[in-house]
Amino acid sequence: QVQLVESGGGLVQAGGSLRLSCAASGSIFGLETMGWYRQAPGKQRELVATITSGGRSTYADSVRGRFTISRDNAKNTVYLQMNTLKPEDTAVYYCNADIYQMAVLVPTNYWGQGTQVTVSS
Repeated sequence: QVQLVESGGGLVQAGGSLRLSCAASGSIFGLETMGWYRQAPGKQRELVATITSGGRSTYADSVRGRFTISRDNAKNTVYLQMNTLKPEDTAVYYCNADIYQMAVLVPTNYWGQGTQVTVSS
């Protein structure tokens, strides 16, 4: 089985920075698009950023210019550098990835369990 494990969350003051990491492990043939989503209490989960296997990235309007998504294919890891954090960024951040597994013809979508990011005002 494949697992996605997030790390790097925590408590930070407004204007500060955090760097999230998500490492994929298990029976992996290849990773396609990977991304970060977030969910605040009582709200719907929303897309934050995605990055393709070729390095093309997309961002939600609310984070564009402040967050940067990147990946290290050799390490099966995706990162989210979050700068100039705002209280509205407070949420559980989830890693997501489309992954080809050994002997499987189509990719499977996986979710991590999330890491809490809290931004104080």
